[in-house]
Amino acid sequence: MFGVVRPCRHGLCGTLFKDWMAHLCGLCLTLRDEHGQAARLVTNYDGLLVSVLVEAQRPDRSPRRKAGRCALRGMKGAEVVTARAEGAQLAAATSLLLAAGKTRDHVADGDGPYARRLVASAAGRMAGRWDAAGGRTGAAVGFDPAVLRAAIARQGALEAAGGLGLLELTEPTETAVAAVFAHTAVLAGKEHNAESLAEAGRFFGRLAHLIDAVEDVRPDLAAGAFNPLVATGTGPAEARRHCDDALHGLRLALADLELESPALVRALLGREVRRSVDRVFAGYPGGPPPGQYPQHSPYPQQGPYPPQGPYPQQPQQGAQPPPGGDGSGWGGGDGGWGGGGGGWGGPGGGGSGHGPSGQRPGFPLPCFTGTVVCMTCGVFQPEWSKHHGQDCSDRCWCSRACDGGCDCPDCSGCSGCDGCGCDGCGCECCGCCCIDC
Repeated sequence: MFGVVRPCRHGLCGTLFKDWMAHLCGLCLTLRDEHGQAARLVTNYDGLLVSVLVEAQRPDRSPRRKAGRCALRGMKGAEVVTARAEGAQLAAATSLLLAAGKTRDHVADGDGPYARRLVASAAGRMAGRWDAAGGRTGAAVGFDPAVLRAAIARQGALEAAGGLGLLELTEPTETAVAAVFAHTAVLAGKEHNAESLAEAGRFFGRLAHLIDAVEDVRPDLAAGAFNPLVATGTGPAEARRHCDDALHGLRLALADLELESPALVRALLGREVRRSVDRVFAGYPGGPPPGQYPQHSPYPQQGPYPPQGPYPQQPQQGAQPPPGGDGSGWGGGDGGWGGGGGGWGGPGGGGSGHGPSGQRPGFPLPCFTGTVVCMTCGVFQPEWSKHHGQDCSDRCWCSRACDGGCDCPDCSGCSGCDGCGCDGCGCECCGCCCIDC
């Protein structure tokens, strides 16, 4: 499971978190019902935004059903979006196609265990099945999978070319997400929303790509892998400026949408995306603390969520980071990403504050433990995991709170609106109406 939008159960009103879980479990069960148990591994937190957007425009297009007990929910039943919902099917198609592209990227690069011929062969066959399944499911709801396939292929070509600007490198991701978001308007019968949804998709795609790049700076520098920020010489301050501009554009695009049930969309694509940006930039030196950037959104700015990374990583090719440290780049200097002066990767570096507690073993042990982690929804954590030894609720993906200390408002006990005009989010306590609605 990967993505940048992962809400805290403490920060969402109870009904909104229940709705989010309905879409998450609905996507997982759609993948199982349509493509088998193995397909559940590609469940994508950002992918379920597609299902959320369809329901926000036409709630009747996302029927619910009572699902039975599931180990990933602590052996509890739940109301979930049905597999026949077109939003869930589009989310499943998107998740499968992206997972296929990522797996093929690892095989092509020979990353880690993928350098072994047998592993690469098996992974390639699995990617082919996921790609075909995603294409079939997408076509069933009228979505052309060629858009995503072309974007994945173009991404690799751009990274290999070198000499391009940062926004040129994020363009394929922006285009792919824009196409998927716009198609939710078609599924909901709200074609007039398509243009604004495409614009929202472009900005969200840019944010997701940049957040992933910032999170991967240190490991990419250590491995010599391609990172768009390093390759273009983009420093922390400029990267944050690009993210703030995209947040502003996303907010404006969302404001233009006609939504029958907007509360969950506002909570996820408004507040939670900004929290993800604040979280990933919280540790870099030389920049203003969260809250000192241009304020384009009324949502609180907190950043407690664990890192996610859905986008393929390529070996370092083409453009290289500029040598030396000028105080704003990656190679060192005060406030840079990669060296002295407190930059990430150097003395005094802040970073994300997380790291494995033990030495990660070599292949194939991580493959076996990773399977157990997925089967237990994160409850089992190997000793080299940063979550090893934590309470069960802090290990489980479905209940993990704020990854190191929760300072978001506790709205989990909200039950009913009291005339606050918040479009029926279901809250009346602790001022959370002004947060989620």
